[in-house]
Amino acid sequence: MEKIKKENLEQNAPDTEETAETEKVETADTENVTPETEGEATPSEPENEEPAAELADEATEKLQEMGEKLAEMQDKYTRLYAEFENYRRRTSQEKIELQLGGHKEMVKAILPVVDDMERALTAMGEESEAKEGVKLIYDKLLKTLEQKGVKQMQSIGEAFDSDLHEAVTQIPATEEEKKNKIIDEIQKGYYLNDKVLRHAKVVVAV
Repeated sequence: MEKIKKENLEQNAPDTEETAETEKVETADTENVTPETEGEATPSEPENEEPAAELADEATEKLQEMGEKLAEMQDKYTRLYAEFENYRRRTSQEKIELQLGGHKEMVKAILPVVDDMERALTAMGEESEAKEGVKLIYDKLLKTLEQKGVKQMQSIGEAFDSDLHEAVTQIPATEEEKKNKIIDEIQKGYYLNDKVLRHAKVVVAV
């Protein structure tokens, strides 16, 4: 019996050896396989830089184009604003001149009335009761004219100026210092807003 058992063991031994060798081979193959561990970085594909560069170029071109358009619009705005300011000043000046022109003509029409009142006051006697009333009206009229920019020109004793005075006649000067001076006034001159409204008619010593 022992002999038979030995023979059976010997016959089964090769199978055991083959199994061991197979396990060794499988183990070796398993060791050679590199397991993929979690979190292991896999090589990424190289980024394509060309589209990014093209986008940057396009953005630069658009910014440049927008800058040029902005500069053009700003130039147009500056020109338009300057033209508007010139137009506003011109129309304002024309309006002022129109108002002054109408004002000037009205005042010119009133001045002869003022002259007549002055003559009336000169003709009235010192004791005349009417003279006081006329004088009050005359003073009130002059004050109203002054509020509108009208001012009487003082000529007697001043040097003759052709821009201000109109010489009606000339007489010999009795004194050297009176030469080329105004010694009498036939009609008063007036200013309107510091501009000559009416020249004074005067007598000049020569």
